[in-house]
Amino acid sequence: MNVLIISLIVVPIIANVFFIKGIKYSTIASGIAEVLISLLLFGKIPIICNFYVTSLTWYFIIMVSSIYLLSALFSINYLKGERTKISERTFFLLLNFFVSSMLFTLVINNLGLMWVGIEATTISTILLVITEGTEIAMEVGWRYTIIVSAGVTFAFISIILVYYSTHSLTVSYLVMNHYSSLTLKITSAIALVGFGTKVGIFPVNTWLPDAHSEAPAPISAMFSGVLLPVALYVLYQFYKICPIFTLYSWIAVISIVIASISMASQVFFKRLFAYSTIENMNLALLGLASGQILGAVILLISHAFGKAGAFYSSGLLIKTYESKRIEEYGLWKNKFIPYSLLLSSLAVTGAPPFGTFIGEFLILSSLIEKCVIEFVIVLIALSAAFISVNYHVSKMTFKGERDSLNEDKTLGIISLISAIISLGIGIFIIAWWSL
Repeated sequence: MNVLIISLIVVPIIANVFFIKGIKYSTIASGIAEVLISLLLFGKIPIICNFYVTSLTWYFIIMVSSIYLLSALFSINYLKGERTKISERTFFLLLNFFVSSMLFTLVINNLGLMWVGIEATTISTILLVITEGTEIAMEVGWRYTIIVSAGVTFAFISIILVYYSTHSLTVSYLVMNHYSSLTLKITSAIALVGFGTKVGIFPVNTWLPDAHSEAPAPISAMFSGVLLPVALYVLYQFYKICPIFTLYSWIAVISIVIASISMASQVFFKRLFAYSTIENMNLALLGLASGQILGAVILLISHAFGKAGAFYSSGLLIKTYESKRIEEYGLWKNKFIPYSLLLSSLAVTGAPPFGTFIGEFLILSSLIEKCVIEFVIVLIALSAAFISVNYHVSKMTFKGERDSLNEDKTLGIISLISAIISLGIGIFIIAWWSL
């Protein structure tokens, strides 16, 4: 079991060390290997030793591995002809380091080392965000560095307080016990601010729309699809140590409302999808805090593929038309973009029968039993978000008379596959429950 977990962490690094000349192909091989290793792990859980892998952890692992593979495949053609600040080789090297850091964070049985893993993702993603090398990208990179570093500092303080109160940082030990001391309640609140910066809670999420807007499409997909959920996973460990439902739930509700309001006025489609990510992450946080683990997991996995499809479609759109603005494109003339974009937007807004709809339904069902006020507010916010995103995407797809240009067929297929997987998850779950 330990061999499988160690392999999970080191395979992306091996892709960097031994195959520098053909790194993009070794990255694809690494992605395939990660998915296979993840599947092999399924029958071995739970694992509790130096590593801590539960059934919940496994879902996050398979999510990271799958989006990693899709993003690596997408990046090969996406980077062709792109004017970037860093070389293709450096891009894939950073991508592999990024993935290895996330997987390390998920499986390690120590809060301190989890923090190290989260910090390592920051180092690699800063350079990936500024790939295009424009003045705006550099400014966004600095803003991302400052805000996230401040958040990570708060996260580090929370870890110090955990050790001060419990004399342990072993995750498997800490989550078995529910603490209620004042120090640990303060710790849980500080962790919400610290790790919440990476998750996208209000008001420490201002970096997120900017970073998504300027980062290359496959990196935006990795950010929304897996980096934020990994940070959410770490935050959830703190919540299990000392639950403060009222604080966590209301922060999540406020974040959902602010994100939903922000979507209506967006003029750039990547920023639109970034605010959608904030909404979905906070809904998942609400689900985890309320005890609706299944709903949160279904939402996160379905959202990962749906949002990856949305950002892949955005990247294809930018590559084809060289514009980031929500305009009347008339995309229905194109072969792939309209289908992948429409399916992705329906997926990330929780339209039935996508998996996100099932996740949202389960979370809202648990809310109505415990907190009616939060339920009503969230339901209204989700409805507003659904209308905003799908209105903008429909306008891009069906209005206007933009000429159809030659799309990259490979990029279009990958975008479409990602969106279809999100749909398939929902159909599979409905069929399974119907048996």
